[in-house]
Amino acid sequence: MVKVHKRTKNSRIRGARTVGWGFRQKHKGHGNKGGFGMAGTGKRGDHKKQSAEQSVKGKYFGKQGATSQGTKRDKSVNINLRDVKANFFKKDGDKISFPKHKILGVGEGFKAEITALAASASAIEKMEKAGGKIILPVKKEAVKQYKKVEKKKPAKTEDDSEEGE
Repeated sequence: MVKVHKRTKNSRIRGARTVGWGFRQKHKGHGNKGGFGMAGTGKRGDHKKQSAEQSVKGKYFGKQGATSQGTKRDKSVNINLRDVKANFFKKDGDKISFPKHKILGVGEGFKAEITALAASASAIEKMEKAGGKIILPVKKEAVKQYKKVEKKKPAKTEDDSEEGE
């Protein structure tokens, strides 16, 4: 005897726990992400490393290499004489200001007055040779707050030694 009406697959699956989707978590609508928050970002959690590196200021995985990530780096902004001449110098005697830059000596000197935070020795030399100059801020000497002052003992005279005897 041939069946007239075949049961649908859906009706067969209804009693099953995962309803044909395999593992329970695969049908949650969140892809195969593995959990909530920072779940799965451990030592071997490769699929979330990028987000883990961005969180906690990039220090999620501890030390990186020989120095820690907290090591202070040189954040000074450098500019070469060549770039200053090409982009900022217009005519002889110009006054150019770079309050947060260090002037480096790549390129040729020119007749201008550059005010900068710092400069390399070669940059200063090239500018002076060409007739210009680099003006640097005057550094103040550090003030020592707790300076020990030694009191000088009065020198003993002959009269003092005689009175004691």
